[in-house]
Amino acid sequence: MIEKAEIMEESAVKRALIRISHEILEKNKGTDNLCLIGIRRRGEALARIIAENIEKIEGVSVPCGDIDISYYRDDLLKLSDMPVLKKTELPFSVEGKKVVIVDDVLYTGRTARAAIEAVFSVGRPAAIQLAILIDRGHRELPIRADYVGKNIPTSRSELISVHIPPFDSETAVKLMENV
Repeated sequence: MIEKAEIMEESAVKRALIRISHEILEKNKGTDNLCLIGIRRRGEALARIIAENIEKIEGVSVPCGDIDISYYRDDLLKLSDMPVLKKTELPFSVEGKKVVIVDDVLYTGRTARAAIEAVFSVGRPAAIQLAILIDRGHRELPIRADYVGKNIPTSRSELISVHIPPFDSETAVKLMENV
């Protein structure tokens, strides 16, 4: 894997996440009945940043949790002969809530579909929305994001690599070539 380009540096990522935070508040007319759920791993960190942004903007703490979608993936058996299955647990109820699922990259739509199933496994929300830092195209399912930080058209041989603490030492989005 070789780096082709840095698409977003730290300040661009921060600006995109602040914009997404404002868009979430605008579309939902504030924070009433709103909660954020990050898809493990990088979606967790992004959801927490968005929750912090919303608290700075509105002065209200929005419930924020994370989900492990591995049990809900349609390629579960392809990943491993003995996949480790984890139950989805959230520190709040999603019943009747406006849930915003947060992830780093939207590609085929399969991860988003699995996340929707994981949310429904713990309750029935009033609505589910999707916030994505990068939409790279190539959808295989009829799924689109409600909030997008940046659209990056890619080829299938390319990969989008999102770097964000605590998983990485820097904050950036890079375009990688699979060689």
